[in-house]
Amino acid sequence: MNNTKQKEILIVLTSHEDLGDTGEKTGFWIEEFTTPYYHLIDQGAKLTLASPNGGQPPIDPTSAKPENQTESTKRYDKDTALKEQLKSTHKLSEVATKDYDAVFFPGGHGPLWDLAESEISARLIEDFYNSNKPISFVCHAPAALKKVKDKAGHPLVKGKKVTGFTNSEEEIASLTDVVPFLVEDMLKENGGTYSKGEDYKAYAVEDGLLITGQNPASSKKVANLLLEQLESKK
Repeated sequence: MNNTKQKEILIVLTSHEDLGDTGEKTGFWIEEFTTPYYHLIDQGAKLTLASPNGGQPPIDPTSAKPENQTESTKRYDKDTALKEQLKSTHKLSEVATKDYDAVFFPGGHGPLWDLAESEISARLIEDFYNSNKPISFVCHAPAALKKVKDKAGHPLVKGKKVTGFTNSEEEIASLTDVVPFLVEDMLKENGGTYSKGEDYKAYAVEDGLLITGQNPASSKKVANLLLEQLESKK
C-alpha cells in the first residue's frame, strides 16, 4: 500500500422527480450513478453523496427497467449499504468544496429542472473549478453548467470542449417537447465547443478540469478521465 491520501469525491444527484407536465416520474439515471460509483470506490476513492433537498434522491423509473440493467445496477440491487447511503444524501447547501478533491454529476432528466437552475449548485461548481479541482458530468448532467460562470463572468463552457445528451438522442427518447431545454443547444448557446459521438455510444471529452460525457454509455469513460486527473495531481 502507498501512503497517498484517499481521494474524496462528491457525487451530486438531482432531487427533481416530475417529468414536466406528463404526470410521469423522472430523477437520476441509475446506471450513470452506479457505474462511476463502483468504478471509483473500487479504485480506492471515498465518495460522499449530495442532492439539492438531501435525503433520498428519485431514481428514474425507466432506468430501473430490466432492459436498462447493467453489471453495476445488478451489483447495486444487492448492495444494502449503498441503498442506505442513498436514503440520506447530504443537502447540497451544506457541503463545502474544501472537503473534496473533485465533483461528479450523474445525469437523468431531473437535473434539467433543478440543478440547471440552482444557484447553490452553480456556485459549488465554480468553487471546485476555481480551486483547481476537476468537475465532471455525464448525459443530462451538463445541464448543471447552464448558470456556471468563469471569473470574468462569462459562461464557464465558453470556448471549452464539451459534450452532453444530443438533440437526436432526446428525439429518440421522445422527450424533445417535454424537457425545459435541450442540453446540446444550451451548451452551444453558452459558447461551448460542442462535439458528439454516435447516439447512445460511449463518448467523453476533457478540457482542462472540465470533463463531460454524452450519454449513459459514457459514464465509465467520464469516471476514468476523472481518476486520471486525480492520479496526476498526486
